[in-house]
Amino acid sequence: MTVSDIIESFLLETLGNELSVSFNRNELATYFSVAPSQINYVLSTRFTPERGYIIESRRGGGGSIKIIRVSEDADDVIIRYIEETLASGIEYGKACQIIDRLTDDEIYTKSEAALIKAAISDKALLAPTVAKARLRGAILKNILLETLKSQNDDNSDSEE
Repeated sequence: MTVSDIIESFLLETLGNELSVSFNRNELATYFSVAPSQINYVLSTRFTPERGYIIESRRGGGGSIKIIRVSEDADDVIIRYIEETLASGIEYGKACQIIDRLTDDEIYTKSEAALIKAAISDKALLAPTVAKARLRGAILKNILLETLKSQNDDNSDSEE
């Protein structure tokens, strides 16, 4: 487990079921014996909008940070990803964050997420580098559309 993993786990544990948590970046860096930039790295890579978080920060006084969990209906999340993120293509790392978010929301199982990630990986996309992001976006968009359709079919079946 890396230091970034440990910091992420600590922050997620601290957040628990709450919608937000505030802390001082320098104090957290001191606690983990890392540079404040390491805390910034964890926040910018692990607590992204794609994973369902918003970060608010204030400069001065050691850097006050607030992590806010965005609570959205799963269908709304999927639709937003289809409309915003995938329109012009997507890099593999961001695509994985979306899949991880939907796995955390129990839309996908861990094995389904692994299969989707394999299908959109650079290895699987036999295309020029400049075209991979667009191709990945198109594939992920279709997966998300099918997921949305399946979710809605499941909901209408349970209402009958």
